Amino acid sequence: MSKEYNPDIVSVIDEEGKEHTFEELDRIETDKGKYVALLPIFDDADEQLEDSGEFIILKATEENGETYLSAIEDEDEFNEVGVLFEERLIDLFEFEEDGEEE
Repeated sequence: MSKEYNPDIVSVIDEEGKEHTFEELDRIETDKGKYVALLPIFDDADEQLEDSGEFIILKATEENGETYLSAIEDEDEFNEVGVLFEERLIDLFEFEEDGEEE
């Protein structure tokens, strides 16, 4: 029996009304809120090759039954959540330490 991989796809509309598509890698909840780690999906292969490969972290909030994703404004909060995601996703991605070259 084979298990198929079916990624969770998320569409986000930015402040300018442009739609962006992401694969949801993970979600976590802390005492400060709920967060998602997203990886951009590109229609164009050239865009995929030019991408840095870094995942995006957004804060999830709910209003009137709708989920909204927004940037994390507080740098300390962003760094704290980033470390948590990095620890959880380390098996999926190769992370370079700042200043290290392969």
